[in-house]
Amino acid sequence: MSQEFATGFPSVRQIQTLIRDKATVEVKLISGDLLSGRVVWQDPQCICLETTDQIKHQIWKQAIGFLKYS
Repeated sequence: MSQEFATGFPSVRQIQTLIRDKATVEVKLISGDLLSGRVVWQDPQCICLETTDQIKHQIWKQAIGFLKYS
């Protein structure tokens, strides 16, 4: 099943801006875990967060409680 990437959505555009600016974000997962780093890429289902120790985490969007940035 193919899912179209909805680039017109404000949330998608905001993530693209965070990627472009290499901004640091905090991602709170619904499990309660908190990750900090920068978003490297996104697709319709996932984002990839690179933490300060240069480990890349593929995170399913449905597992995200919130994403915080300045």
